[in-house]
Amino acid sequence: MGYLDNSIVTVDAILTKKGRELLARGDGSFKITQFALADDEIDYTLYNPSHPSGSALYGEAIENMPLLEAFPDETQIMKYKLTTLPRGTSKLPVLDLGYASISLNQGASVAITPQTLNYLGATSIFETDGYTATIADVRVLNSFTGVGINTEEADRLNTSTTVGTNVSKTVIGTTINLTGTSVNTLFGSTTSLSTTITVIGRGSGARLTIPVTITKSN
Repeated sequence: MGYLDNSIVTVDAILTKKGRELLARGDGSFKITQFALADDEIDYTLYNPSHPSGSALYGEAIENMPLLEAFPDETQIMKYKLTTLPRGTSKLPVLDLGYASISLNQGASVAITPQTLNYLGATSIFETDGYTATIADVRVLNSFTGVGINTEEADRLNTSTTVGTNVSKTVIGTTINLTGTSVNTLFGSTTSLSTTITVIGRGSGARLTIPVTITKSN
């Protein structure tokens, strides 16, 4: 990963492993049918309507920010995608997870079925493309899976494993299943472990982060 020189307009495109596989076939199966835009690198607090040189330079600091070089890990880049909503939309989509926070005992499980509010003209809706969910510290869970979306990307994320280190994990589904860890040594001298889960609507871009607490059983 590196930074791009933003002194000129640059389009930096790379292929994922699957994209390279399709391109190598040479049979026309490699076709770009969709794309997404994001503003991960932009700090909008740098917009300065008090700039002494006038309105033309209000966004000078933003325009001069370095941009990340593309890399094919969708869990680490393009996390803040730009979303097109129907003309006349007066409310932004928001997520309802059914929980303001999640508290689990060791080995206990919970299923999250997100809903998106104020989306596509509906008061509430289950997005057909599903939701991505990221647990900030996967060690606190025995299992973390998404169900309901049967695509290659979803299968890859949902079956990925870690080596027991303090890392995040992302899954895709219409329902997200969590089971608290049964490993006592993780607790040390404490009685609970804390992390967060972030859920994003794959169509709406609506995002919500809530705390997750795992309590040690006596």
